[in-house]
Amino acid sequence: MADIVRRADVVWRGDLLAGNGTFDVGSGALSAQAVSWPARTEGPGGKTSPEELLAASHASCYAMAFSHTLAEAGHPPEELRVSASVTFEPLPAGGFKVGSSSLAVEGVVPGLDQAGFADLAAQGEAGCPISNAIRGNVDISVEATLAG
Repeated sequence: MADIVRRADVVWRGDLLAGNGTFDVGSGALSAQAVSWPARTEGPGGKTSPEELLAASHASCYAMAFSHTLAEAGHPPEELRVSASVTFEPLPAGGFKVGSSSLAVEGVVPGLDQAGFADLAAQGEAGCPISNAIRGNVDISVEATLAG
């Protein structure tokens, strides 16, 4: 199988503090989404940020990886609801970093108890390509709750 490549393009105008930009993704699923420094550090104001996009990527990737882990263990999920919260933190010496990505998953999985769900949730995180891309640079946590 050949490598799969995905693309995004950004146009930025101006300096960091007063400037702004837009991005499009190659698939066409998102077009002309606005980004700016104030949207990143103050309030979104209808714009997005790299951290919000990372949160969406991490939550989506984890949902896919966890659903596969559950199915492979003989417990295909009826539904998984995943959220990711990504922090953007100042560095003591100046600058910023992405500090953490906290995943929260609630699932409907027949035939599984809370302990088994939590164990498989951790295994799913270990198999998530986005987790593996950021692991070692970003603190990752998983909170797993079996619904019902």
